Amino acid sequence: MRNKPHALYEDVAGKMAHLIGHGTYRAGDRIPSVRDFSRSMKVSISTALEAYRLLEVKGLIEARPQSGYYVSPPRLSPVTEPRLSRAELKAAEASLSEIAQVIVQDASNPAFFNLGMATPSAEVLPARKLNRMLASVVRSRETASVSYLFSDGYEPLRKQIAQRAILAGCPLTPDEIVVTTGCHEAIAITLRALCRPGDAVAIESPFFFNHLQTLAAMGLRIVEIPSSPTEGISLEALGFALEKTRVKACLVSANYSNPTGSCMPDHRKKALVRMLAERRIPLIEDDIYGDLSFSDARPRAAKSFDGEGLVILCSSFSKTLAPGYRVGWVAPGRFHQAIRYQRMINTLAPASPTQMAVAEFLTGGGYERHLRRVRRIYEKQLGQMLQALEGHFPEGTRTTRPEGSFIFWVELPAGVDSLELFRKAREKGISIAPGPIFSNSGKYRNFLRLNAAHWTPKVERALETVGSLARQQTPE
Repeated sequence: MRNKPHALYEDVAGKMAHLIGHGTYRAGDRIPSVRDFSRSMKVSISTALEAYRLLEVKGLIEARPQSGYYVSPPRLSPVTEPRLSRAELKAAEASLSEIAQVIVQDASNPAFFNLGMATPSAEVLPARKLNRMLASVVRSRETASVSYLFSDGYEPLRKQIAQRAILAGCPLTPDEIVVTTGCHEAIAITLRALCRPGDAVAIESPFFFNHLQTLAAMGLRIVEIPSSPTEGISLEALGFALEKTRVKACLVSANYSNPTGSCMPDHRKKALVRMLAERRIPLIEDDIYGDLSFSDARPRAAKSFDGEGLVILCSSFSKTLAPGYRVGWVAPGRFHQAIRYQRMINTLAPASPTQMAVAEFLTGGGYERHLRRVRRIYEKQLGQMLQALEGHFPEGTRTTRPEGSFIFWVELPAGVDSLELFRKAREKGISIAPGPIFSNSGKYRNFLRLNAAHWTPKVERALETVGSLARQQTPE
């Protein structure tokens, strides 16, 4: 019996699939339009369109409205998501991590390839334009730019932040916003306003290691709640923990959590806000990655479901515009006076010139154009790093697939010790972030966080070295 001959569109699709498979087009690359492809393949537009539809079904390409067709991020294996984390669901004293301090120091050391620290790429930041605006505001507002801003922050900046908050579903006014020295200060002063030493704070696990250090320095106890890479903090586990432990606050990143990159579905954000509001427990929301969605639609903040003023929304422009400018903000809800006081005794007032420069950038309308460009770059680079990971890391490696930001969470085979991997990689001039620093109890021994923002061929070779070191720990 003869094999059924392929339809013409299948043959044409196969040619494009071959080009993708052999690197002519890589993850995130734009492929020819249907018209151009039909012309180059000498087929009708309808045949070319059918070929593209077949490639979409196979997951090789994806259509983006008003933009064209792009190569989809690679699929690593049939099961790529790390497993749901497990936590003790009881309060424990926070502990400091010397490794976390080393990783932060390595980030500014040119001798190291930075694969672990969650810093944006300076190459994609609008440094020239921002610095030009900084010079302009310093010249035009000589006195104001060198004076303290003792208020809640530069009013034009707070106005722009309030306008952008609408995109996250949060109808804020400028008077509901306090400018801070970065997002980390916003969270730190909020914790100081709400908690006292010995109080318990519920967090998702794994969680950003610097927040863990802050909790430890304040003498707070931590309740680690399991977190899913796709749905965020487990509401079921959180509800159980709240029945057993008196929690003073809950700290969560609902949009592109660090390190997993998870984005909570809206119905779970709403349920989280309701669960805490019923118990009068404040929710501190870290939304620093919210603007880096790979979709044109920015995800809603959990704050958008807040009807009680119990959700404190924290963010900054450190991951999108200028980490060195240290411009962050907090919407304190009903805790405005207490958080304003903590900001005053912590830094008195944020830097004036950088607030003015960022406000100028936002007012000019360039921020949204900049975000569209950066999102595409990070989506492409994340796909490239995931593809390299598939080729260089041990069999059985799992990884999250974030739909925003530039970091992701990697689960290595059970026999791999990421702390040993950290030490071995560092000896070769490569900095990674081992899993245990993202847990107060030292879990995630075979996990690590990677940063795709700085993707270059040299970084790929560094990743190959890390993969080789990991394979050396894998039993035959």
